[in-house]
Amino acid sequence: MVFLAGELLAGAARYGLELMLANPAGGRIMGRKIVVGAAQTGPVLSEDMRPAADAACAMIEEAAAKGVEIVCFPEVFLTPFFPAQLRADYAQFFMELPSPITDPFLDLAREKGIAVIFGYGERAGSYFYNSSAIFDRDGRHLGTYRKTHLPAILPSNRAGGTGSYEKMYFSPGGALPIFEIDGLRFGIQICYDRKFPEGSRALALQGAEIIFMPICAATYGETTLRDNTWALPLQCRAYENGVFVVAVNRCGDENGRRHIGQSMIVNPVGAEIIVEGGRDEPELLVATLDLDDVAEAQRSLPWWRDRRPDLYARLVAQ
Repeated sequence: MVFLAGELLAGAARYGLELMLANPAGGRIMGRKIVVGAAQTGPVLSEDMRPAADAACAMIEEAAAKGVEIVCFPEVFLTPFFPAQLRADYAQFFMELPSPITDPFLDLAREKGIAVIFGYGERAGSYFYNSSAIFDRDGRHLGTYRKTHLPAILPSNRAGGTGSYEKMYFSPGGALPIFEIDGLRFGIQICYDRKFPEGSRALALQGAEIIFMPICAATYGETTLRDNTWALPLQCRAYENGVFVVAVNRCGDENGRRHIGQSMIVNPVGAEIIVEGGRDEPELLVATLDLDDVAEAQRSLPWWRDRRPDLYARLVAQ
């Protein structure tokens, strides 16, 4: 699957990085290039999930017309960002898969041969999670990533200063899995996860070439601060790990909550922003990623070789 230089393989063996050398299945996605789509969606003004699901169908049609092979939707993109408020009727925003809400756009994606990642409120027995589900090009549910870092942000009197009460609604996930589609290895970090470098490093150590980041980021009344810092962790996670980052956000005003949009795809070589969305309108960002850039980035910054895990025990002991 991933062809890396001999020195990278030696370092990988030393630090336990599992790297496959070929794609024996001869998968459909993988040459060494892949066309990815970042589906920036708009505000959700209805508590009925079907309009957002219909909009997802339109995005998938557009993705198919543009040759997209894997498309990612934002965090909990089918519902209003309900954790902005404390409400007793929150259970209506959660679902189990399969669901008649998601079946139409997943069926369409299967017909078009497009893999899909999408964020949703997951109900699992008596537990609720902020999750992203992964479906391959044949419509198979490969698995689910559950957000591991849950914020608690108090509201303010500033314009757009809504809060985020995620700790009141969601249980935290307990794993950092790697998923594989036709030889492509990738991981997921949801929104607040992006601000914790350890998670992305753990995914890179497992051989991730792309980290998809479904996000629902707003200004929280701190427009200048959020503008100045929005791209920073996305570019840092790409550069410091030598992986592509595909960050997919919501845009527009949603009942006083101002989402900042600006979805982006970042190259690991120089942390270059390949493509970036606007602030206000839904749009599908499309880029062709040369996965050989991952090997090039990890040769030029051989973190896998020079890291000192023997010194890092206190990071997990505290």
